Amino acid sequence: MVEKQDGDVVRGPGRPREERVTRAVLDAVVELIAEQGMSAVTMDAVAARAEVSKPAMYRRWPTKQDLILAAAESRIGPLSVPDMGDFRAELREILMIRMEAYRVPGADRLLAGVIGSAAETGSVRSAYAAYIARATGETRRILERGIARGDVRPGTDVDAAATLVAGSLLFRVIGEQQLPDEHLVEAVLQLVTRAVGVDS
Repeated sequence: MVEKQDGDVVRGPGRPREERVTRAVLDAVVELIAEQGMSAVTMDAVAARAEVSKPAMYRRWPTKQDLILAAAESRIGPLSVPDMGDFRAELREILMIRMEAYRVPGADRLLAGVIGSAAETGSVRSAYAAYIARATGETRRILERGIARGDVRPGTDVDAAATLVAGSLLFRVIGEQQLPDEHLVEAVLQLVTRAVGVDS
């Protein structure tokens, strides 16, 4: 960033390059996982695929786990659903967005890799927990909004309900090794709204 004599500030070229490096590296991680699986993700392989230096990568992601979590969050991260005035409509929106993300080629391997890396000896569990909290945060928000609005039952266990919503699609992809579809979305929607909805 350079300040001109008249006080105006002109931004240097650094930020766009940083963004290009970040995008290239995270894309490389996702591509390697989709093509060859998690074992293909090494710092050397990612650097070569992204055409960036390893020092540039290590400055952003000190460990492989950091890199995998960042790649996952670039594809399956926080989302935002506007207040639609109806918990059911908002929940359907979240489920549909996640369904579409999980159907992208390679998403199953990426999700499995995130879970696997969290279970590795020496992994930083707090980093994984923070990612999950961000990824499920909007579900908790619409539940809390529904309670305040009156279409979600008071006293609903928001954390448990958010886990149910997230876990249903995730288990379909990882445990059952099938792509989630609109039939699953509607089934989960019915089950959750019957469990926590008012007058359901």
